Amino acid sequence: MLEKISGIEQHYEQLGHDLETVGSNYQRAAEINKERVDLEPLVERARRYRQALKRIEEARMLLDQDEEMVALAETEISELEPQIEQLEKEIKSMLVPKDPRDDKDVIVEIRAGTGGDEAALFAADLFRMYTRYAENKGWKSELLSENAIGIGGYKEVIFGIKGHGAYSKLKYESGVHRVQRVPETEASGRIHTSTATVAVLAEVEEVDIDIPESELRIDVYKSAGAGGQNVQKNSTAIRITHHPTGIVVACQDERSQLQNKLRAMSILRARLYEIEEGKRRAEQEADRRSQVGSGERSEKIRTYNYPQNRVTDHRIGLSSYNLPGVMEGDIDEFIEELSTREEAERLASSGVEETE
Repeated sequence: MLEKISGIEQHYEQLGHDLETVGSNYQRAAEINKERVDLEPLVERARRYRQALKRIEEARMLLDQDEEMVALAETEISELEPQIEQLEKEIKSMLVPKDPRDDKDVIVEIRAGTGGDEAALFAADLFRMYTRYAENKGWKSELLSENAIGIGGYKEVIFGIKGHGAYSKLKYESGVHRVQRVPETEASGRIHTSTATVAVLAEVEEVDIDIPESELRIDVYKSAGAGGQNVQKNSTAIRITHHPTGIVVACQDERSQLQNKLRAMSILRARLYEIEEGKRRAEQEADRRSQVGSGERSEKIRTYNYPQNRVTDHRIGLSSYNLPGVMEGDIDEFIEELSTREEAERLASSGVEETE
């Protein structure tokens, strides 16, 4: 580990030198500065780590001195050892490559699964849960597309969440969510089980994925309005079909054709990027998945049990008995535990060596 951080420190210093000599190439200067800023937290901890190692070595050299010096040295060592342990943990975590999408904004797609109208109502509950979560984080959410039913549910709802690190938190929410409760329309009081699927996609820029126009079919049609004075007289709704994959994206919520096209393209790019990332992850993690399960999104990840006031995440065996709070966006308990588990797996497979 010391060898790795030494190389990073040298690279950090070289970037500082490059920044001073780059001249009037402002784009290159910005690139260098960003890389340097990204490395700064690791370099700062590396320096503190080296200083702590030096101090503890000096303290141990005093252990064969007189009684008073030994007492001082032992006190110093007892204070430094937990600091070194914590710094080691932080540095190892930083040395493991991050998911490059972690800082991205996200597009969330929620679709009603089995359960008819109750599944659609549950999809609406999840939509509210995630928008509340975003609000609690100070993030901005924006409805992109919806297919609503008359009783307040959604067959499908797609929305964006913009905020630093949004994908790093919400990526764990992809999968099948299950609800167990008595529907309001159920006279006999029987508990019904319904599902909804959640897909969390990292929002990507045009430069991240190139989609040739020849691969697209773009259809324009009139939006389905509320009628009366609000009915759309112009064709502003957009449907984009990607021929190679068969993916179809439709947007009609904006008043202009251009805005709907931009939104539809944003969703399409995110879906295609996720497909490519999925292929790469499948190749990299084939051995691990063969040991711990398929990890497919068809697997149930969380159950919301209303009669028992319980929410259980089946991936980590964690239950919360604060279902109303969870449905108001209090899902950090699950996200932090899932993040901790993922980090432990990354560290275990990273090859970062212990300090000798």
